This record gives sequence, C-alpha cells and structure tokens, in this order.
Amino acid sequence: MRILLDKFTKKFGLTTVIDQMDLEIHHGEMIALLGGSGCGKSTTLFAICGIHKINGGRILFGDKDMTNVASQDRNVGMVFQSFALYPHMTVEKNIGFPLKLRKESTNEIKRKVDEIAEMVHIESLLDRRPGELSGGQQQRVALARALIRRPDVLLLDEPLANLDASLRLEMRSEIRRIQQETGITAVLVTHDQTEAMSMCDRIAIMDAGKIVQITEPKNMYENPVSKFVAGFLGSPPIAFLNGRIENGSFIEPSTGTKLPVAERIAKRVNGANVCVGIRAEFFQPGSGTTIKGIVSFIESHGREILYNVTLPGGNILRSIQSGQSGAKIDDHVEWGINTDHMLIFDSEGTRI
Repeated sequence: MRILLDKFTKKFGLTTVIDQMDLEIHHGEMIALLGGSGCGKSTTLFAICGIHKINGGRILFGDKDMTNVASQDRNVGMVFQSFALYPHMTVEKNIGFPLKLRKESTNEIKRKVDEIAEMVHIESLLDRRPGELSGGQQQRVALARALIRRPDVLLLDEPLANLDASLRLEMRSEIRRIQQETGITAVLVTHDQTEAMSMCDRIAIMDAGKIVQITEPKNMYENPVSKFVAGFLGSPPIAFLNGRIENGSFIEPSTGTKLPVAERIAKRVNGANVCVGIRAEFFQPGSGTTIKGIVSFIESHGREILYNVTLPGGNILRSIQSGQSGAKIDDHVEWGINTDHMLIFDSEGTRI
C-alpha cells in the first residue's frame, strides 16, 4: 500500500509542529523516520494511523483519501515500545483480540493465530500470559497482534527501545524478515541510527518538523546533504574540523596540515571558512595525508579498536581499526586521512 502525505500540517494549540510536509512511502517498502526527540517523527506516525487529527493537507492510502477516516477504520497495525499487551489474557487471546472485535468465528481466529504465531516463532507460548514472557517474546506477541488483521500498513513506534542489546539485534532481523515475507508497507519511528540503517529501504531524517534528507541508508551515509545529517549517521560519530580552503587545500589551523580537496570545490570556496567531516574508517595509520596528534582514548569493540587522536588545538579525530596498531594512551602518532572521502560543509552546515 502506497502512503502519501500531501502538505501535511499538524498543530498543538498555537504551536505548528509540522508545516506542509510532503512524504511518499512506496508500496511494500520499509521506511524509517529518524531524528532526535521533538523532531516530529512520532507525530507523523500518529497522524498516519489516525490518532492525531491533522490541521492541513491530506493523507492517502493508495488513491483513497484517509484524512478524515477514523483510526479504527484505517486498517493499520501498530506496535508500541511498551508492547501494550493485555496482562490477564493468554498470548493466544492477545493475538486474536483484533479478530474477536471483528466478530470472526472461533475456528477462524484459531487458524489465523496459529499461522501468525508460527511466522513470528512463538508457537510454544500461546498458553502463557505476558508476565511469563521475556521482553523479546512480548515484542513478538505485539508484532503478531498487529499483523493478524492483515493491515495495509505496519507502524512501529520505537519498538525495540525496551529490549537489551542482544534482543534488539535479534528483533531487528526478525521484524525485517517478517516485513519482507509479508510485503507489507512499514514505517519505523526511531532515534537509533543503527536500527534505521539495518532495517529499512529508505531513511527520512527529520529535524524541527521537516524532512532534511530522504534516501537509501548507504547513500545517506556516503552523501549527506548537511553537517546535521552527517553527524546523525555513523558509529563512531564522524569527526569535524574547522579551517579554511586555500590554494586547493583545507588548512587545519592547529597543525598547519594541508588536506587536498577536489578542484571543483577548491575553486568555488577558495579563501572561505569551512568544516570538513572525516569518518573513522578514513583516518588510518600508513595511508593518506598524515596529521600529527596524541592518542587520548582507546576502546576495544572486540574485532575492532576505536582510537581518539587529539590534535594540538583540541579537536579530536577518530580511527576504527580491525587490528591493534600498537598505539597506547598518550602516544604521539602521525596517521593518515583519506582526503578522497572528506565531506566538506560551508559555514551554514550545507554540504559543498
């Protein structure tokens, strides 16, 4: 089911939270609304499902205008971070509850519950109550309950926020598997960039009620339109250096290091103050244009090691390496920046 938000506007009292936002969600895709607290992502989700009445624009499911259709008539499946299961009901009855409201027959409900329980791998849990389940099992039940009604769209509001790290990893892959198997259109609201990048076909990054960029995860990571977007994606976070473009190079002020930039950029902004973004995989020993600093932090990630290198002016570059470099805290190092992958932003934070 294609979803279209056309000039979508939402106000709370006199405050306009979202102003004439356009968003098209393609049939069968999973899209993430990603952003910090207060950016408007949950407001958008609640408008799609009908919890929030909008103040302007239209919401279309396919070619049908759903703007003024009540939430219970939109055929939307919703999964919340709190699971929202009925504690006095068994898993089987929790899952089948939407069908009971539709007054489907007992036999039909049983058949559909068994079918969806098998899909989400909880066949053995149907006689238990929510209090007897782990967080991951409860989230599977909530997902099954949302899917059993065969909704036109699946809406996921921070569905993994209450799970521990290992369960989040497991449920990321499970939700994506089920979404792809069913072919359902899905919208994920999250503040976790790892969830958005690993689960979704496209990401829409939001800030202050606006979509600042929407594209595939890989393209957004490699080609952010702004410093804000570049800083939102990536683990460890991208490092930023402020300086000037002079005679074809970015000059890092504390070391005087000259980092060559593409000719098309150098000509456009020669003499201007800019900010460059350098991701950790492009700051490595033994390659690129070298810059001097002191190792100020080391963190093991198992197969990888994260290093922070502090420059004389106090700026920090990060390096993620697959093996031990031998560097220790307070060591003076001279590692290289792959300048082909530097991201350059103007004084307003816009990508050059």
